[in-house]
Amino acid sequence: MAVKLPLPNPAALKPIPGVLLGEAAGGIKKGSTVGRKDVLVVQIDEGASVAGVFTQNFFCAAPVNVCREYLALGQGIRALVVNTGNANAGNGEPGLAHARQTFEALAAKLGLKPSQILPFSSGVILEPLPVERLTSALPVAIAQGAADRWYQAAKAIMTTDIQLKAASRTVQIAGQTITLTGISKGSGMIKPNMATMLGFVATDAKIAQPLLAQLAREAADLSFNSITVDGDTSTNDSFILIASGAAPIAQITSAASPEYAALREAMVGLSQELAQMIVRDGEGATKFITVAV
Repeated sequence: MAVKLPLPNPAALKPIPGVLLGEAAGGIKKGSTVGRKDVLVVQIDEGASVAGVFTQNFFCAAPVNVCREYLALGQGIRALVVNTGNANAGNGEPGLAHARQTFEALAAKLGLKPSQILPFSSGVILEPLPVERLTSALPVAIAQGAADRWYQAAKAIMTTDIQLKAASRTVQIAGQTITLTGISKGSGMIKPNMATMLGFVATDAKIAQPLLAQLAREAADLSFNSITVDGDTSTNDSFILIASGAAPIAQITSAASPEYAALREAMVGLSQELAQMIVRDGEGATKFITVAV
């Protein structure tokens, strides 16, 4: 089967009401191309639900530790900040301090609590995060914020990727059209149980946060936790679901409901599409193989 796929059509990536994306050039990676976008800020409307799953590697990066802590607090996540070029991994307490400095700077600019922001990093490990460059790029990323910048966001989170990875789909729930759009990155150090990857998917559905957490686990197990390129796991792997609740439907509160079943089918399908894009863009990949058990 062919490995590479055509690039996604920017016009086919559907905006999600209640979610704004903006990117900027921070010059995070040493020797990076001037003007290359490597900082992404995702702003999320109040009242949204956010959930995620992360690397199963015992040795995980500072941003993963922070994300787990702040999601557990349940104070309502209102923004994500993503940088590429540096994973902020293996840096001990200074790495945690740099992660905090990043989301505290964004919190001050957005008028939020630091605990309402999740940080994500991807890139080289064991090098200090150039946090001043990152925070200096935040005002531009915030100003760029728009609902229709998924294509640009997909480019901003690329590291060793050759192709950007983004997709959208819709599903009918309770007589309303529900939209899902997502992006991912990754091409090397990929194995089952997640990998050197980031994935962000948003929908305008209304769903209770505990049920969204269940959906994140189920979608990851059937997609990002079922792919491999080179058999290596990593430190920063993160998969985040955002449900803005902007669609005019009642909140989904039961996993036994037909509404949940419909949303789950669409979410799993989109996650699988994004996961397969990672495999098809695998470093040195010449074949794409599926195994049915």
